[in-house]
Amino acid sequence: MQVQLTRVINNENIARNIFRLTLYGDIVQNMNEAGQFVNIRVNNSSEYLLRRPISICEINKESNTFVVIYRAEGDGTNILSNLKIGDFVDVLGPLGKGYNIKSLNSGQTALLVGGGIGIPPLYELAKKFNEIDIKTIHVLGFNNKDDVFYKDKFMELGNTYVSTADGSFDERGYVTDVIKKYNLQYDKYYSCGPLPMLKALKEMNNQKEGYLSLEERMACGIGACYACVCKTEIDDTARVCYDGPVFKAEEIIF
Repeated sequence: MQVQLTRVINNENIARNIFRLTLYGDIVQNMNEAGQFVNIRVNNSSEYLLRRPISICEINKESNTFVVIYRAEGDGTNILSNLKIGDFVDVLGPLGKGYNIKSLNSGQTALLVGGGIGIPPLYELAKKFNEIDIKTIHVLGFNNKDDVFYKDKFMELGNTYVSTADGSFDERGYVTDVIKKYNLQYDKYYSCGPLPMLKALKEMNNQKEGYLSLEERMACGIGACYACVCKTEIDDTARVCYDGPVFKAEEIIF
């Protein structure tokens, strides 16, 4: 974990209120786990003291760059959306515990299920699985067609299904509907997204091992303030930012 001023390489709008931010800095060399996140300082103003936690979407060590995808929905993230090429961004990270890619063996199949802004960390996970000959199937859930992003990039790595709640793009319904409809076959599942989706996935996979990444509001991002606690089978005050954000599905109590 370190704090570094990173340089903006690109900051593009890729869907409705969704931005893809590419940053350059040596901090990338410490990024080894898919599913970790960074805590980004919005600016130097005292008005925005708390950093914004954003999951890491892509790690590119050869070019010393990494990608985060965020939704511009509040004052802080709207400021981030106005960053220009060459601007500097204060980043703390990498933070948290990511997905365990050693949980599967070569030749096995992983089901990756993402909902909305929970989709980005699954892209780096899919890349890492593919590198060690683990097949990936992707199911991505959005509210409607204006929210859809990264379908084509996931398709390059494996079979990809997209569901929209209103049916305006590809499949109508929820990610669990797609899994049932196509009777998808897999060894273990890995997910990130809203709690109702994660809960539904756990319930339909009670005979399979899974890993879930939780989304919670955070303050410090390093486990000191206990602002992002969740309940697990072994700890009533597990910290999402420090003990997670990725947990074994069987451990989480919804």
